[in-house]
Amino acid sequence: MSEETGLRAGDPPESLTAAEAGMWQAFRNGSVYDLSSGDTVLDDPHGLHPWGPERTVRARVVCWLLLDGPPALAGRVPSLKLVGVQVSGTVDLAGGTVEPYVELRGCRFEREILLPETRFTTVRLVDCSIPRLEAARLHTEGDLHLPRSRFHRGIRLTDAQIGTDLLLNQAVVHRDHSGRSIAGDGMTVGQDLQAEMLESHGELSLRGAQIGVSLSLRGARLANPSARLALNAPQLTVERTLYLTPAGVGAHAMSGMTPARGTRVQRFDCQGGVRLDDGRFGDAVDLEDARFTLTDDQELSLRRVQTPELRFLGEHPARGRVVLSGARIVNLMDRADSWPGPGRLHMGGFSYENLVPRGPFPLAERLEWVAAATAEYNPEPYERLATVLRAGGEDEDAREVLLAKQRRRRESLPLAAKLWGYAQDWTVAYGYRPGRAAVWMAVLWAAGSVAFAYAAPPPLKRGEHPAWDPALFALDLLLPLIDLGQVGFWRLSGGWQWLATAMILLGWILATAVAAGATRLLRRG
Repeated sequence: MSEETGLRAGDPPESLTAAEAGMWQAFRNGSVYDLSSGDTVLDDPHGLHPWGPERTVRARVVCWLLLDGPPALAGRVPSLKLVGVQVSGTVDLAGGTVEPYVELRGCRFEREILLPETRFTTVRLVDCSIPRLEAARLHTEGDLHLPRSRFHRGIRLTDAQIGTDLLLNQAVVHRDHSGRSIAGDGMTVGQDLQAEMLESHGELSLRGAQIGVSLSLRGARLANPSARLALNAPQLTVERTLYLTPAGVGAHAMSGMTPARGTRVQRFDCQGGVRLDDGRFGDAVDLEDARFTLTDDQELSLRRVQTPELRFLGEHPARGRVVLSGARIVNLMDRADSWPGPGRLHMGGFSYENLVPRGPFPLAERLEWVAAATAEYNPEPYERLATVLRAGGEDEDAREVLLAKQRRRRESLPLAAKLWGYAQDWTVAYGYRPGRAAVWMAVLWAAGSVAFAYAAPPPLKRGEHPAWDPALFALDLLLPLIDLGQVGFWRLSGGWQWLATAMILLGWILATAVAAGATRLLRRG
């Protein structure tokens, strides 16, 4: 029987090894082909124990089955389901269309897998050892599952289209020659991208990727400390939520659920910069308990991000910068100890509508938060905070914020303007504490009344003067725009004249400060 005739009949070609012949029959039957020994140490695909020819199949035979395999047995669906198998050579399916279902568990690949522009229904490579996965422009109608697999020279999924879910849970991915661990630029995932407890050694790049539901990096560890970025995902679109949060470790841990009491928790840990600039997130960006280890030149950058909720609840980075410039948030949920210190927070153009602090976040610390974001005077962060506080009914706190803004502005003014600023602050607190003017007026009036009680000045003209009233005279001096009929009828000399002049000046200063404050309040209204 010729090889071609045997193929049409479904019989394995004579050139196949015993292991390959068994795989051939399992493919026709749609059954699992398991060559594992039962010893967990020997069967570890990532271990050092060699697998002999009895567990090895050639890559070209695997490709043959997937691209042009034999017909299924009656009542069966052909599929490639391998367990504990070693594949020698390069699996090259570039540009092909693979109709059978593919699932490989605990397998070893001697060389890279080439799947550029390949079309699949569903592919599952679970707990496999793979030198590299090259799958640019890959197209799957269903899932692409790669959990617990290890990739020694990276994964390329540039412009890939995954019909439903992409799973990378507990995968370990090392960098390729360009320094990237996973290159997923322009990738589209129909539903979830789950990379929980992923270990990425290199740059995880998702530039312009689109995720149909959520992107979960719960418990992931991204390490690229010597380069600029560990997560490079500008213009990322996630229809629901981006999770950079902890994950429960153990058999009972469930994805997306709060870990049960006693469950060991692994937090999201990133060593290297993060770039999420211009991202769009339909529900939230969640950074709860996230840890970012940055160098002085690295950033956690969320420039121009748009999302209904930002949960900035991670551990504050000891070094590097947090950049929120131009971001647009509805609810900002944060903790006082999550933000970096002065000079390492940038919020120019950052807008938010509601503050939802987790734990105590006194106004004094909130003002320090704003000051940390403005190395030089910038009114915008203060005005934004005041607007949000006022919208929440906290008018007194809003006035304190605007007062802090004026005090910060004062430090940038020339000496004369700075002195005038101090005068406004001491008298009426820039108009935000108008009652202070009445207190100063009352103090000066009382002091003037007591002093002038000992004056008894002579009149300028006999018979043309009112009765001497020290309290009324002092009040007439303090009210520059109101004539109470006392000033101008008495001859003051020496120290009394100097005292009257001082009270007139103080009255003008108070009146001007009150007018400036009132103008500011009217503009704010």
